[in-house]
Amino acid sequence: MTGRTVLTARWCDLALLTWELDAGALRPRVPPGTELDLFEGRALVTLVGFRFLDTRVLGVAIPFHRDFTEVNLRFYVRRRAAEGWRHGVVFVRELVPRRAVAWVARAWYGEPYRALPMRHRIHQPPQPSQPSAVAYQWLHRGRWQGLRAAAEGGVPPSVPAAGSESGFVTVRHWGWTATRDGGTREYHVGHPPWPVRPAAASLDGDVEGVWGPEFADALGAPPRSAILAAGSAVTVHAGRRLPGPEPRPTGAQ
Repeated sequence: MTGRTVLTARWCDLALLTWELDAGALRPRVPPGTELDLFEGRALVTLVGFRFLDTRVLGVAIPFHRDFTEVNLRFYVRRRAAEGWRHGVVFVRELVPRRAVAWVARAWYGEPYRALPMRHRIHQPPQPSQPSAVAYQWLHRGRWQGLRAAAEGGVPPSVPAAGSESGFVTVRHWGWTATRDGGTREYHVGHPPWPVRPAAASLDGDVEGVWGPEFADALGAPPRSAILAAGSAVTVHAGRRLPGPEPRPTGAQ
């Protein structure tokens, strides 16, 4: 069961920069009922920059909020369900340029959205469906900072092989959020497999101030891998609370 569709959009011109992080730094953020999903025994975090296009909520396009930029930092978790393992993500922080978008996402899903001024630049080669270079930036404490990624020359886009790191970070159809009352909210995101290209990438900025002090050392170094993807249409389904302990009453000790 995935629930009714509450949001549709196109995610376009994705840049995904991935680092390894000590698993102990992530475990306090793992929502109840899920566990860290490791790649070859390693805990990974990924910074993702992309464009949200033709966004519709319950089929309705909201004026002046259809197209916008997002950059998020996420890590990987899984949950065993009746059909087997569900592989998904938990977001550390999600940046968007519009306060209304951040407010709706926090209200509906409890996701850690933050509104900052943002800008982007996309370089399209003769084959316009595949970006060759992207830059996503945000204004924080009076300075523009952000990520850049440029495709490695001569490598055509292809769907990641099973068991590859690119497949591990892109084939993610579930999201989980820890709720304030100690529970977990789960939702489904649908999209087809994305062909990807390896890229050279870098991150410039105040990692501690934007993403958190536990990420400063890892994200201060070059990423272990980076890829570009053209993206696709996506559908986000209504979330549900996972079975578990009853919510704590407000004010309970």
